[in-house]
Amino acid sequence: MKIALDQAAFDMLARDYGIHFMSKPGEKPLLLQAMDRELAWDAQPQLVTSANSGILSLFTTYVDPRIIEIMIQPTKAAQLYGERKMGDWTEDTAAFPVAERTGVTTSYGDYAEGGVSGANVNWPQRQSYHYQIFTRWGERELERNAKAKIDWANQQNEASVLALRKFQNASYLFGIAGLQNYGGINDPSLPAPITVTGSWYTETPDVIYADIVRLVQLAVSQGNGLIDAEQSFTMGISPDNVVNFNKTNQYNVNVFDQIKKNFPNIKIVTVPEFSTAGAGGTELVQLIADSVEGQKTVDSAFTEKMRAHAMITLDSSWRQKKSQGTWGTIFYAPIFVASIIS
Repeated sequence: MKIALDQAAFDMLARDYGIHFMSKPGEKPLLLQAMDRELAWDAQPQLVTSANSGILSLFTTYVDPRIIEIMIQPTKAAQLYGERKMGDWTEDTAAFPVAERTGVTTSYGDYAEGGVSGANVNWPQRQSYHYQIFTRWGERELERNAKAKIDWANQQNEASVLALRKFQNASYLFGIAGLQNYGGINDPSLPAPITVTGSWYTETPDVIYADIVRLVQLAVSQGNGLIDAEQSFTMGISPDNVVNFNKTNQYNVNVFDQIKKNFPNIKIVTVPEFSTAGAGGTELVQLIADSVEGQKTVDSAFTEKMRAHAMITLDSSWRQKKSQGTWGTIFYAPIFVASIIS
């Protein structure tokens, strides 16, 4: 619908509202301009706001609904050594009865009383270590993160679990300083390692395989007849170093192929911490007899794997303590562990 405006209407708009049409109806297109009555008729008003021809960038920003998580170095110590619960969080010391059977025979005689059997029992001990972490949430931060579709409470919970798991893994590998609590790498009862012929990063596959044969021979020799090459072993090696097993010789056979053919009962577990100075640096390889005559060789042990304590409600926030405990890694028969380093 069109509304016709006469000159009186234009005069009223100009007089009462300060709206001036700079051309008359029926002439050129009208220029509508709001002007202060005190301004000169030939002056254009300046902007009160800053000049802008855009919009807020948030209106053209796409937010992926998925949360991309930063990956953390895997924790593999429990997979290499095995894991078990020992005691609970009230216990500070673990004692292990170790019995050695003895006996002396003599020549038989109807009236002879020679020959006697016995046993010797020792009680080696380990000490536990308990540690904790707090998880906290604030009302405002929960609601602010909720606007971004982030479950803040869940993120905090998972972070605490990860921190505890990382520490537990480190205790399994390195133990706790100042306690009778040792790791799979530094337990003082472990036999001395041998040295590789040359760095596996630069040596040929034949040299690498020859070093593996030396490692198995060392384990068999240390076992004093209790184990042989058919024994079920677990080999710990760094993820970088194990790639060298893909090297192929002149017959198109790689190191993996030779291991599977000649030592089919070796299982390989990669442990990042076994590369102690980065790829190509100091490398540790452990060969562990899984069990001998029904007795396990090693266990990583904990008192509590996860104890979630009471949730505390504060003025405008919440907090919760979580705790765990570790015995480190316990070698029941360290003689059945052979190591090689480069």
